[in-house]
Amino acid sequence: MKKFLLLCLLVLGLGFALFNFKGLANQGEFDSIILDFREDIPTTKISEAIQKIEQKYARQPTLNSVFSVDDNVYVVEGNKKLLKALKRSPLRRKTEYIEPNYIYEHFLVPNDPEYSKQWNFRSINIEQAWDDTKGDGVTVAVIDTGVTQVPDLKLTKFVPGYDFVNDRVDASDDNGHGTHVAGTIAQSTNNGYGVAGIAYEAKIMPLKVLSASGGGTVADIAEAIRFAADNGAGVINMSLGGGGESRLLKEAIDHAYNKGVVIVAAAGNSNQNAAAYPARYPRVISVTATDAAGEKSPYSNYGAGVDIAAPGGSEAGKILQNTIDPSSGQSVFVGFQGTSMASPHVAGVAALIEASGVTEPEEVVKVLKQSVRKVQEDPLNHFGAGHLDAGAAVKLALKGQITFRDFFRWLRDSGYLNPRFWIDGGAVALLPKIVMVIGSYLLAWFLRNYLPFTWSLNSGLILGSSGLFFLQGFYIFDLPQWPFRLMGSSFPELGNVPLGNTALNPIFASILIPFLLIALLAGHKTWKWFAIGSTLGVASCLIVSAAVDPALSVLGMGAIARSFLIVNALLCVGLAYLASKGEKQRV
Repeated sequence: MKKFLLLCLLVLGLGFALFNFKGLANQGEFDSIILDFREDIPTTKISEAIQKIEQKYARQPTLNSVFSVDDNVYVVEGNKKLLKALKRSPLRRKTEYIEPNYIYEHFLVPNDPEYSKQWNFRSINIEQAWDDTKGDGVTVAVIDTGVTQVPDLKLTKFVPGYDFVNDRVDASDDNGHGTHVAGTIAQSTNNGYGVAGIAYEAKIMPLKVLSASGGGTVADIAEAIRFAADNGAGVINMSLGGGGESRLLKEAIDHAYNKGVVIVAAAGNSNQNAAAYPARYPRVISVTATDAAGEKSPYSNYGAGVDIAAPGGSEAGKILQNTIDPSSGQSVFVGFQGTSMASPHVAGVAALIEASGVTEPEEVVKVLKQSVRKVQEDPLNHFGAGHLDAGAAVKLALKGQITFRDFFRWLRDSGYLNPRFWIDGGAVALLPKIVMVIGSYLLAWFLRNYLPFTWSLNSGLILGSSGLFFLQGFYIFDLPQWPFRLMGSSFPELGNVPLGNTALNPIFASILIPFLLIALLAGHKTWKWFAIGSTLGVASCLIVSAAVDPALSVLGMGAIARSFLIVNALLCVGLAYLASKGEKQRV
């Protein structure tokens, strides 16, 4: 009997708790209702249904925007009472669903005149990421209060957007929030003005869904998501949210995800143990906020649905960008704080990852989560996978790839095709090599006028004088460079390969190797000419080195080193002459 009473009390207590718990699905404010008519319903039937609503409830349903025609999405002013009545009416059989048009708001904690510099970029290791990419080729849709091209966005690239609040093409900002968010993603950088942006070579697509007061409807947000996905956006940032799950919004998110768009949203500023919507949807990267010390910002949501942590700021240090003063419309540099500020950090890094070649949303998310700085003890999931690390994310995205940057690193190190090559001494890396090869051929021709040359003499001339010189600076990502340096070294240069410098070793830069080759190969009909060619190649290399860069280990770079090289070059020519005396080159 006692167990039965305890069970009854438990059930009553649970029922009371559930009755009084509003839950995320029941939270949120709205002043209008979404009517998503089935696409198989004729237009005439939809018109009849709209007329009945007008007659019965004195409310006029209208298309949400010009982009709602194909989906038959209508919006009608109304409250919970009207919502309940519509759901119970015959109208429900003509619609896919009837749901609240929740009002989501941007997550901005009121700012203070005292603000710090961009500590947030250093905390995500952005400088390392910039070594490889700045986001070129990626479009980031900023679904927010709009974006105004303030002075520090002057060099930022924009693509056409849309104002879903006022149904017009011009998506300018009348609040300041959206411009600030866009600045974090792609503020004009290296322009000698203002502050920097994360993916500053990316394009911004401004999509206004929030009004000047900071509020906007689910219907507008859903249409903006579809617009972004259908017009080439690779990343979507939504620094907004609220309580209330929406099927319309979820369908739009699924549509964008299936088209290869990475979707990022702010977790919310209520300090609650759950992310808000739309961040809480499975296909959205939910971002919680950290302060300058790397701790969870006091306002930030955490727990269920949180995927990753990024700088959002606090009173001790805010996120600085260029935006507008909503009261005057003038450009200002101001610090904001909020998960709204954290979200564009992740969106910007997602753009860097996409620009690095990883474009599938699932793979981008994997790179973001695997590259974080993990927090060892996080029982309440304050940080999701961990702290955002832009440098590690780009490095992981590029792992195993030979990038354009790698190729140009090789050109730079080798001197090939580098404009500075001809004016900063880099010519030493190429022109003397060419002269060495040409010189070896001239020596062979003057020595015996043996033409045409065979492969044995040719290979000796080339290897002795320059090696495969075009390989000396060759670079392949994640592979050791010394094999290429070895193959690109002439015989006199072989002694400096282990040391990795340009100073010649006197043992190798002498007649010693040619003498050994001729002594070993003199009795062979074919390889004898390889030895002779190598000897002439070494002579050419030593002559050019004496003229251009007479650097010798131990002997230095002065007259002694130059004399040593010239004497050994002459000895090599004499040796080749003696070895070829009385012979005719066979073709």
